[in-house]
Amino acid sequence: MQRSASRLPRILACAAVPVMLVVAGCSSDSGSSGDSGKKGTQDKTNASASATPTPSPTPTVEPAKFAKLPEVCKAISAKTTASLVPKAKTKKGTPAASSDLASRGGCSWNGLDDNGVDGSQYRWLDVSFYRYASDVSLGSGEERAQENLTKELAKVQETPGAKKLKTTTASGIGEEAKAVAYKLRKTDEDFVYASVVARTGNVLVLLSYNGAGYAGADAPSEKKIMDGAVKAAKEAVAAVAAANK
Repeated sequence: MQRSASRLPRILACAAVPVMLVVAGCSSDSGSSGDSGKKGTQDKTNASASATPTPSPTPTVEPAKFAKLPEVCKAISAKTTASLVPKAKTKKGTPAASSDLASRGGCSWNGLDDNGVDGSQYRWLDVSFYRYASDVSLGSGEERAQENLTKELAKVQETPGAKKLKTTTASGIGEEAKAVAYKLRKTDEDFVYASVVARTGNVLVLLSYNGAGYAGADAPSEKKIMDGAVKAAKEAVAAVAAANK
């Protein structure tokens, strides 16, 4: 009996060893699981940081070249208007109505030069300015002026009743310009027309010059009318740059 009693503690001690190993093993697994949890959290944090969107750059547009328009009725010299419209009703020109003179304006001259038995000569000259501001949603002032040059040119080319219409490039007038020559029958007379559509920077210049002979007088030549229109258009374009110095 004594031997059995002395052996009992040793048996119990040996029986306890596997239990300690299991506990140690679980404890080790538990530690590994904790590390994995920490690593997973770090991965999620890093992924979240890398997924943060980069702020988009603020949209920009090229600034408009010209900030204002010239005094329209003074954009063409008095000497030129007097030569193109000899008997103008209003020598200083008649300004067109405008609600925003900083963006658009116009002026016209017209008159009948009565030569008695030799008949009469009628002339009409008008000029309009359109200034386009730069806008992020609409584009730069220059781009907008280019777009509207195309539209305005199309309008002239589609003039109802126009005959012998011809479009040419007008050199030496702003960055780009087109000249349109045509004839039009009005009030039982043959009118000769010349229109110039020109762009300088962000400003569009529209100019029209026409004439007719009355009471038996001959109609003016196409060359004379076109030369007059080109001369006036060059002065109008130059006036834009002068107004912004």
